[in-house]
Amino acid sequence: MIGFIIRRVFQSIFVILFVLFIVFYLFHLEGPEALARSIDATPRASQSQLNAVIRIYGFNKPIWTQMWILLDQYCHLNFGRSAAANQQASTLIATDLPRSLLLIGMSTMFALIVAIPLGVYQVVRRNRPDDYVATGFAFVLYAAPDYLIGVLLVLVFAEHWHIFAPTISQSESIWRIATSWKQMTLPIFTLASTTVAAFSRYMRSSMMDSLAEDYIRTARAKGAGRLRVLFRHAFRNALLPMITLFGLTLPAIAGGAVLTETVFNYPGMGLLVYTSANNNDVQVVVATTVIATVLTVVGSLLADILYAVVDPRIRYRPA
Repeated sequence: MIGFIIRRVFQSIFVILFVLFIVFYLFHLEGPEALARSIDATPRASQSQLNAVIRIYGFNKPIWTQMWILLDQYCHLNFGRSAAANQQASTLIATDLPRSLLLIGMSTMFALIVAIPLGVYQVVRRNRPDDYVATGFAFVLYAAPDYLIGVLLVLVFAEHWHIFAPTISQSESIWRIATSWKQMTLPIFTLASTTVAAFSRYMRSSMMDSLAEDYIRTARAKGAGRLRVLFRHAFRNALLPMITLFGLTLPAIAGGAVLTETVFNYPGMGLLVYTSANNNDVQVVVATTVIATVLTVVGSLLADILYAVVDPRIRYRPA
């Protein structure tokens, strides 16, 4: 078990460093003067001003030295300064990150609460009309992009029926945002829609695989009832692959949050990335990309560890 966790930790660190290097290298392809202009936010800055910015941020040093400086700054939670907002990027991230985590957490919980029972219901009713309807609905949700679902929900439930709010309050209080169901319902459903489709289909497939195992036939031969076989034996084992699926879908959920926050003007990390990219705010874009990468990798690592705890067979798997 310890060896498994150590291997996963080292793999996660390698992924974070690799992504950090790729992002860092891509943004530095423009050259030191272009980066200095984006940081200084003064189109008519003189050459002496640009040279000063280049020296301060170390853009005149070799790329490996710059990479080490960046790692040292990030380890000290120094993400540079936002030229557009004229404040530290860490301040912007500290304000918007909890809101994005709130949206992602609530949408993921909603997706799991809906998808798991739906997958079990489809197994019980498989090859029947309601199973076909649920399958078709899941395919439609899975194929539709998040921004399209969000726009359609706004047009129907906010503009036409006036049931929910089309945008989110820009209040800095997370509690006010979390408790405003009229504002949070549409973003949560938008972000959870594709996740519900994927999870329900995977749960249905996993349940069907579990019901085909030998121990299920043994339980039935011993006289176990249908509900006992379904929930006591098949359901518990079918949940194990869902843990891995949750870890694998974290990047897609985080990517969908960018589109969802942009559609609903939700004051989170996704909207921060969008506005920073439009304003050519390099420091904020790089910082938010790295933070999102770290959170995604850590989430996948926790899912792997949880899977190893739940399934003892993982502990004895050779390296």
